[in-house]
Amino acid sequence: MSRKLWIAALCGFSFMASAQIADLPPSAEPGKCYVKCVTPDIYETVQEKVMVRPGYTKLEVVPAEYKTVDKKILIKPESKRYEFEEAEFEVYYEEFRTEEIYHNIEVKAATFTNDVEKIEIKPEIGRWEYRSYANCESDNPADCKVLCWVEYDPTYETVAVKRLDKDAYTVKNEAGGKVIKVKKYRKTKPASYKEIKVPAEYRTIPKRVLVKDETTKATNVPAEYKTVTVEKLKQKGGVAKWEEVACELVDFNILPIYYNLGSAALTSAAKKVIDEKIYSLMKQEPLIRVEIASHTDARGSKASNKDLSQRRARSVVNYLISRGINSSRLVAKGYGEERLVNRCADGITCTEKEHAQNRRTEFRVISY
Repeated sequence: MSRKLWIAALCGFSFMASAQIADLPPSAEPGKCYVKCVTPDIYETVQEKVMVRPGYTKLEVVPAEYKTVDKKILIKPESKRYEFEEAEFEVYYEEFRTEEIYHNIEVKAATFTNDVEKIEIKPEIGRWEYRSYANCESDNPADCKVLCWVEYDPTYETVAVKRLDKDAYTVKNEAGGKVIKVKKYRKTKPASYKEIKVPAEYRTIPKRVLVKDETTKATNVPAEYKTVTVEKLKQKGGVAKWEEVACELVDFNILPIYYNLGSAALTSAAKKVIDEKIYSLMKQEPLIRVEIASHTDARGSKASNKDLSQRRARSVVNYLISRGINSSRLVAKGYGEERLVNRCADGITCTEKEHAQNRRTEFRVISY
């Protein structure tokens, strides 16, 4: 998270002088350290539903229905025949539709576009925090304090969703409709002489008649949702009180934890150290906030060292959150190679032992 600080410093050169400053702990004793603890904000975890795919219409085709009927057609008309000379005919063919045309329905499926939805899972917060003043000229840490206003940006989670681009629709095309050729006779010359009547000839042909055209059946497909865990502020903190704290906790304390090369994953041994050094302290002191600082040596690029140290600090914070420590009480800070403890900067030859002094993870009690 990014932080904006407004700093006000009050410094004295003796405990007696500092006792004159307002807002000091009651009955403060020389040689001891006190922290001004502020009751934390109380959050609750709620489940919110996010629509990841809208509802849409699904179409399926209902086939056309037919019935079969017998159709009587004339294939040879009535004619006359003569006793001495018969009539003459010529053959020709005529098309006859044996099946009517129907409309074939082609279903075009609904289409979607990919999108994302940004969900705020942690709101923006701001508070006053006390810190040690770096340029204090007194040997007593209680003589100098720095009052800081710190703002923490909200945290978001991006959820992949689908949005309806075009709903399903249909296209009708003509289909079916069978045609056959029927052989017929056309009279070219009548009979002569004695006239004899020749009856017409017919043929019965089965025909499929369309009873119900092809249609569609619509089914509504419901929208799909995803449940997202969101942390919301339930009760605002801010009540301040002074508590005595071990002076060494205000400065950075080294955590003897080790990582595999290039990795930010915590080993079981590292988790045991965190439980003993930090988790137990934060359970005993439910108001304090702790900064987890991780450092690297100067080997490698500054950008990669910065990223690695931030991931390692974040691993410690995430582990403490999994153990039940509220995230608002923890700050992960990766310094990379910015704060070397010896001469081993870029371009300087050092032993592995000297480089190892810079590869460290520390913690300290910070603003309260």
